[in-house]
Amino acid sequence: MTPRTTDPTANAVTGRFDQKTVLVTGSTRGIGAGVAKRFAAEGANVVVTGRSEEPGAAVVDDIREAGGVARFVRADMRDPDDIEALVTATVEEYGSLDVLVNNAGVQTETTAQDATMDDWAFVLETDFRSFWLCAKHAVEHMQEGASVLNMSSNHALLTMPGIFPYNAVKAGINGMTRAMALDFSPHGIRVNTINPGWVEIARTREELADVDRDRIEAMHPTGRIGTPADVAGVAAFLASDDAAFITGANLVVDGGRSVVMQDEDYLAYREQ
Repeated sequence: MTPRTTDPTANAVTGRFDQKTVLVTGSTRGIGAGVAKRFAAEGANVVVTGRSEEPGAAVVDDIREAGGVARFVRADMRDPDDIEALVTATVEEYGSLDVLVNNAGVQTETTAQDATMDDWAFVLETDFRSFWLCAKHAVEHMQEGASVLNMSSNHALLTMPGIFPYNAVKAGINGMTRAMALDFSPHGIRVNTINPGWVEIARTREELADVDRDRIEAMHPTGRIGTPADVAGVAAFLASDDAAFITGANLVVDGGRSVVMQDEDYLAYREQ
């Protein structure tokens, strides 16, 4: 089993984002909260945002108690006016915007046959349109060397039934990243995608309660599922100068899960 940590700040590079400002959407919990804490631990001014103020304020408190700088700005990613106001508030507070992490996401347990127009709008406006609008407004304030990260999923590559249109949108995010990488390149702004796999957050803990967790973890070549810390470290790297020659890329962070063709065959191989 590969090393596991639940602390997104555990391997932080001190000072890597000093004097930088990072906006992380959907950062009141889960992966987004982990990403926000990692950037703050590396010296960034961080804007935490989401629809719910109480969990957002809790993330900010955690960051400040650890010596970081952060504030919460409430915003609904389905509201274009909220998105524009969020970017404006970020720049007014800290004077710059250097990294945008598009992380906000929702999903429905629906198929292509039974999904409704409301399901379609709910997922596409939150998981797709908001990524475009956040980036559209953010780049107006970004300087050369800035970075945009779009959070996708390994469902962009392979999927399962019953989560349409989430799986279709995640594939679309990979395409959006390529388009943005080209369009923003004249400004010196890089754009990349992170494609997480099974990461243990509140929602997936509920799913794990109903299955054989050991079996699920054994399906991963790393021998375990991920944590927000696993994704946060990758986000910090891709936004840093260490990744200055990377743009338009889709980086899969799923413990090798997507390279396993047949679960049963792989589990039998591991048991040898």
